[in-house]
Amino acid sequence: MAIALHTQDSAFRQLLENRYAGFIKSAANPQFEFDIELFEPAETTHADEDVKVKLQNGEWFLQRGDFRARWDARAGHGHIRQSRNPYAIDSVLRIVHTLILARQGGFLVHAASAIRNGRAFLFAGVSGAGKTTISRLAPPDATLLTDEISYVRREGDEYRACGTPFAGELARLGENQSAPLSTLFLLQQGPENRIEKIGAAEATRSLLRNILFFAEDTELVNLVFRSACEFVEQVPVRRLTFVPDERVWDMIM
Repeated sequence: MAIALHTQDSAFRQLLENRYAGFIKSAANPQFEFDIELFEPAETTHADEDVKVKLQNGEWFLQRGDFRARWDARAGHGHIRQSRNPYAIDSVLRIVHTLILARQGGFLVHAASAIRNGRAFLFAGVSGAGKTTISRLAPPDATLLTDEISYVRREGDEYRACGTPFAGELARLGENQSAPLSTLFLLQQGPENRIEKIGAAEATRSLLRNILFFAEDTELVNLVFRSACEFVEQVPVRRLTFVPDERVWDMIM
């Protein structure tokens, strides 16, 4: 999905090219375009304040302390006014993708993900559950898609995990690849390596707890809830208890 970003600031442009290296491609017909206007840090409030995402008169308005953005999905055009902090543009792009995916049966989820033997695996959990650890322990034959935010797309009855440029503690971009999704693992660290089945209700609750979605929109919230339920029906969800040791990957095949 091609999104064009326009900025008059050459230094910021270079920052974006470095930050999203591997995910940049020349495209004659991007599906969406954003004009970026930068403001000085003195104009910012608090970057950690709650995100507000609302639909008004057919246009989405996105707001946080370090950015204000509007986006007309039908026209395919938007405007972002933000600080120079690259986390601001990261956040805008994440939010936009959550809105797009909500109507396609997919979502963004707090999870590491990797491809091994042609299949993708998700490792979900709140901060401290072990997403970065299990990513760091991945063997050479595993392709890391992300250690922080996983991109899940639905294609018919199949789900695919896609690489993202949104890095976590590893500060390393994922690979711009995708693969059919095999299993969602719910992470917890413990005294031994163990995989357990869990019920559909618990699996759905755990997945919803980790899905990123910010819009105050009843229709889209219902769609995301339905997507989580349908995902659990199609994709095995397991609890993975693990010791921070590379041998855990012997169980992930």
